[in-house]
Formats: sequence, structure tokens, C-alpha cells
Amino acid sequence: MTDSYDEFDFADFQRKIIEEFRANGGRVGGMFEGATLALLTTTGARSGLPRTSPLGYLEIDGQPVVIASAMGAPSHPAWYHNIRENPAVTVEIGTETYEAVAGIPVGAERDQLFTKAVEQAPGYGDYQEKTTRVIPVVTLHRVDPQAGGLGDFLVEVHDWLRAELAKLLDEVDEIVAGRASGDLVVQLRAHCLEFCGALSKHHTGEDYGAFPMLAQRFPALAPALEKLGDDHKVVARLQEEISALVDGYAPGESDPVRLREELVRLTAELEAHFAYEEKTVVTALNALSPAPQG
Repeated sequence: MTDSYDEFDFADFQRKIIEEFRANGGRVGGMFEGATLALLTTTGARSGLPRTSPLGYLEIDGQPVVIASAMGAPSHPAWYHNIRENPAVTVEIGTETYEAVAGIPVGAERDQLFTKAVEQAPGYGDYQEKTTRVIPVVTLHRVDPQAGGLGDFLVEVHDWLRAELAKLLDEVDEIVAGRASGDLVVQLRAHCLEFCGALSKHHTGEDYGAFPMLAQRFPALAPALEKLGDDHKVVARLQEEISALVDGYAPGESDPVRLREELVRLTAELEAHFAYEEKTVVTALNALSPAPQG
């Protein structure tokens, strides 16, 4: 059994398999009689168009996987290059269709999965012997919009940070308008310290935890994650400037308008950062793991 076909040499053969699969509830006869196949639809790395490939489908310890063997060819199959550019895929198995995010485990995790794949389908071991490339194992992480996950938790954290920053701006507006008491200035300092600490902790957790995990599992996200990491540095510099202004603030002596301008700058930077992050990584985070329980 093979897991993919070169679309240029076997386009008609592949098209017939896809048609038979869809016409018979995922069952295909002939050389594939009794085999478990799936249709994996990716987005073409160059064309941007949907590309569907019939693949051998395995479940290893409950984890759906497909193998980028290309029958032991010297190059990875086209669908594998596609998921390196865009990990969002559609999976058809039997009569079921679901959306998923394709992951690419490496190192020991890949090796363990491949060993178990060969135990189920020894042909993959034969393919590996035919090529010098390390045949990738691709994990398929189902996206369930109703289940929630770390991505949804990320959005909740963002919303809390947005609300806290808005409160800080309201407090500074009171100072600018001349309605601030000494207590409000003390409250502003404490609130700013709390907010900056929470934001720094959040970004540090992403830089050293979530982002490396996502970059390893989903190579297509690497450029976006690099940009998000750069955003963190910009935000950190703004935080330092704001903290210095708040720490040195003295009613009647410091400039509250400048403080407000810096907070407005921080708000704009953070909103752009949050929006981009929510667009690029939420789905992948949701696919990997459930949200923390409160």
C-alpha cells in the first residue's frame, strides 16, 4: 500500500481513487481492498488552491497519522510541502469529514511514531529502506470549535489584558482632567505594576513555552512566531518607558499628557499584536491541547 502519488504522473489514477472513495463511504477496492485510506486536502504551497491526496491512514495510540513516504521516492510528496506552508487541512475518513491542523513531530517522537506505524503497516519500513531521506510522520490534530483549548484560553487572557489597559487609561484621563486625588496616583502605580507584571509573564511564557512548541510541531507558523517574538520586544520597551513615568510621577510636577500618550501607543501596539496572534496561532493551540482548568 502507498500513501501518496505524484499528481503529475498519476493524476488520473489518483482522481479515480478519490471518486471511488467518496462514492463508497471511504472504501476503495483493487490493490487497496481492506486498507484504511483517508483523503487529505491541503492548500497548494504555490497555487493556493485546494489539493486532495489519498493517503494511508493510521491511528497510533489514538493519534491519527499519515506518512509522507511517497513510496520511498527521494523527495517528499507535494502534500507534505503544502502543510509546511499551511498546516490547516481537511480530512475525510470513511463517511466523516473534519478539519485538522497537521503537525510534524521530530526526533525521538517521530522515531517512536514511525516504529509503531511500521508495526501496523510494514510497507512503510520498506519505503524507508529505499530512500536516504527521513520519511516524515504527520500527526492530524482535529479542530473542534466547541471543545475549546489553549487558543481560546489565550484569547481570554488577551481580553483581560485589554480590559486592564483600558482601566489604566481611564485612571490617567482622570489625572489629565485634574480630578485625581493622591489616592488615585497611588492606585495608578499599583495598577500599572500589576498590569506590566502580568503582561511580561504572559509574553515570557509564550517565548519560552508555547512558541517553541508551535514552531517545532507546525513549521509553517515559524515566520508568524518570529514576528510575534519581535512584537514582544517592542512592547517590553514601551512597558519600561511607562513604568519609569509612573514610578516618577508626582502631581503638579510630572506630565500626565505624556504618560497618556505612551499608554495609547502601548494600546495600539498590543491590539495589533493580539489581533495578529489570534489570527495565526489560536487554531493550532486549540488543536494541540485543552484549556487550563480554573
